[in-house]
Amino acid sequence: MESILQNHTWELVNLPSGSKSLGCKWVFKRKMKSDGTIDKYKVRLVIKGYHQREGLDYFDTYSPVSIVTSIRVILAIATLRNFEVHQMDIKTIFLNGDLEKEIYMEQSE
Repeated sequence: MESILQNHTWELVNLPSGSKSLGCKWVFKRKMKSDGTIDKYKVRLVIKGYHQREGLDYFDTYSPVSIVTSIRVILAIATLRNFEVHQMDIKTIFLNGDLEKEIYMEQSE
């Protein structure tokens, strides 16, 4: 929840006329230790994108990924050229992407 709030992932607005909103749900998960005890509880808010239709509501789907070798090359070049390097949280990298159109989601409980 802290990542969502810190990154200003959404803002509450009234649904414009002619627009459709997608539902959402909370997904809860337990992370376990190797001995079988509970390490921590995790939760994420997901949008019910499966209600969309390809070619009508969306066109392309992909997720940015990184390879360790690529990161090492970038850091080596930055070091050689004395560039400044900034770090981003990979776990929430999707929050830093720019959408080409507005998406409306129903407010979660």
